Amino acid sequence: MALPAIAQTRLFGLSWLAIAPGRVNLIGEHTDYNGLPVFPMAIDRDVRIEFAVADGPVVRLDSALARFDPFTFQLKRPIEAAGQGHWSNYVRAAAKGLLEHGVRLERGIEGIVTGNVPIASGLSSSSALVVASALALLKANGVEVARDAGPAPTISRLELAALMARAERFVGLEGGGMDQAACLHGVAGHALRIEFEPLRVTPVAVPEGWRWVVVSSLVRAEKSGTARDAYNERARQCREALELVRGAFANDRPATTTDDRPGAVALGYDDLVADADMEVLLRRARSVLAPVLFRRFRHVVTEGRRVALAEVAMRDGDMRAFGDLMVESHKSLRGDYEVSTPELNAIVEVALKAGAAGARLTGAGFGGCAVVLCGDTAVGPVMKELVARFYEPRLGRAPTHDEMFAPKPSGSARVQIADSSGGGL
Repeated sequence: MALPAIAQTRLFGLSWLAIAPGRVNLIGEHTDYNGLPVFPMAIDRDVRIEFAVADGPVVRLDSALARFDPFTFQLKRPIEAAGQGHWSNYVRAAAKGLLEHGVRLERGIEGIVTGNVPIASGLSSSSALVVASALALLKANGVEVARDAGPAPTISRLELAALMARAERFVGLEGGGMDQAACLHGVAGHALRIEFEPLRVTPVAVPEGWRWVVVSSLVRAEKSGTARDAYNERARQCREALELVRGAFANDRPATTTDDRPGAVALGYDDLVADADMEVLLRRARSVLAPVLFRRFRHVVTEGRRVALAEVAMRDGDMRAFGDLMVESHKSLRGDYEVSTPELNAIVEVALKAGAAGARLTGAGFGGCAVVLCGDTAVGPVMKELVARFYEPRLGRAPTHDEMFAPKPSGSARVQIADSSGGGL
């Protein structure tokens, strides 16, 4: 994909703004990298890159936050990583993914990164930066981003989401594709059922009167160091558990997944969740898995079922049923997947006692945030109790607007002229 000559005159001399929202996952945790659906929503907080098109294949970016130093790198293969944990690696990941996809990045970007997605909170600030970087680079090189596939130079949002999910593994995290898909397919007023293999996104309207509260545990959920290692370990454990359960089902697969033809797709988590009796499945799994692997497996398959039930509850406007599923999800993440923390558990307990319909950790865990579901009349009392019983004992003060806030389901990532408030690409 090359930059058409006519496009160059439209790009230079303008200041552009790439905007990519964060997301909160309502239910379906640690299922995306196992091929099972998730149920997030894009939120009205975002990462922004205000940029001009550079006159050559170079990226020069700075941050509005003093702790993030400016950086420069060339848009040529191979793109090398900066030091572990350096923020430029997310921008480098986007560029690397585009180059490997065959996009000719003949022009780079120069600008500044801002945003109001809390960092290291499990709200996808890093994936939002990856997506914003990709959109900025595509705009600089005249490649349009469209809802559906089209003639070159065009890339579809589904294609870009899948591409950026793979690209972000450059930072060393074995993640799935939820964050990038939610960022690129957000719809105002809607949650998103996101399915994988192949990637599909279905908006589901959030019922009137449903309110969400994001509550920080005050523990950073870093995607590096020990947290990254623990995350990757669970991904490996899930793969190992699936292989062992496949063996147990080798001679008696559900009829819908039996296929002895060469090249037939092996039994996956999606087959198990869709076709197997859950009680029988778990009994069989327990007989072949070590205790830790069984707990990981049980979380994945039961969480997959909860996503399907949660979508039904939202479509039916059944807040109580949705909230109960959130609580079950948190118990599973705490006990079977072992990614919760005392702080997250305390938030869930306080919220439920204060009248919330449901609460659970959101994101990968190991810190970060919880998400709470309330009705219109309960949201105020619930937030008041969280201040009194969680934040004031720990901080001696009320939380900031980054530590507790009520997000709204928002629209998708886009690029627009910097002084414009319109939709963009």
